[in-house]
Amino acid sequence: MAVDHAAIAAAAALLEQGALVAFPTETVYGLGADAENPAAVARIYEAKGRPSDHPVIVHVAPDADLTYWAAEIPEQARQLAAAFWPGPLTLILKRAAHIPDAVSGGQDTVGLRCPSHPVAIALLQAFKGGKGGVAAPSANKFGQVSPTTAQHVRDEFGAQVGDGGLIRAVLDGGASAVGIESTIVDLSRLATHGPVLLRPGHISADAIAAVIDQLPAAPDAAAPRASGTLASHYAPHTPVAMLDGATLALTLAQLKAAGRKVALICYSELPAETAGVVTRLPAVPDGYAYALYAALRALDRSGADLILVEAPPQDAAWLGVNDRLRRAAHGSTGIVHGLLNHQSPIRN
Repeated sequence: MAVDHAAIAAAAALLEQGALVAFPTETVYGLGADAENPAAVARIYEAKGRPSDHPVIVHVAPDADLTYWAAEIPEQARQLAAAFWPGPLTLILKRAAHIPDAVSGGQDTVGLRCPSHPVAIALLQAFKGGKGGVAAPSANKFGQVSPTTAQHVRDEFGAQVGDGGLIRAVLDGGASAVGIESTIVDLSRLATHGPVLLRPGHISADAIAAVIDQLPAAPDAAAPRASGTLASHYAPHTPVAMLDGATLALTLAQLKAAGRKVALICYSELPAETAGVVTRLPAVPDGYAYALYAALRALDRSGADLILVEAPPQDAAWLGVNDRLRRAAHGSTGIVHGLLNHQSPIRN
């Protein structure tokens, strides 16, 4: 992809002035601010409606000095950065004392990532001569579906984008190639807990283990808070329910008989004529992840009472996709029953 260097320079200048800039990464679009400017980071929270104790990830250039950002750099962190950066992996490390706690939600840790999208890399290299960090959660309202195109960002924030708005610029880098957020691994408590997988993503636990010779553990109660790990997240306004194939076909027929408008996301050859709007996604995890958020956003505008999702396979390759779908459908228990009994759907 060709990089518009004039647009990059203008965006870097805006960041240095404390403004917000949305930019593409290979995972999703991020809403960026100078990570060392607490007032600028506060604008991210304001724009998103994000709780102040929910940390953000700091994005750094490929040649960044990690010792500037983290108080401790364990060997496992260096190994993983060498193997997967630039790429969709976030490392949680002990935060250096001079880094504002605004990026960590008041914790003593910091999330660091070097994205691989050429526009993101160009922006990070231009910002403060490549020595700065850009704090950037996904560029959407808190808890909603992450954006994978520049238009998604503009649709999400409307009048907040542009001169006079909280978000001064949106860099367009096409559709995000991965489509779901980065894998997050906690390395801040290696002596007591070992590596911990806080959020699954494109880079699997097995791939991480192949590099550091240790499979990351599941999150524990004392694990650091991290982006996108709340029970309910990545959710459209329309309620979402995820069902296996046999249950799904029966439920579709029942909802149609009850006069309900249903949108469907499926990947198999499941008969879907009883759904109002059908989106078939690729039956492979990478292709499914790439298309998922755009599908959820489109179906959210379809006027459906409910988005039904055919549950994907449960094997390790689908872990990141299943994680996002479970969070999107969190709290959906009873929605299908309510629709069948002519109750109004509950909107997020």
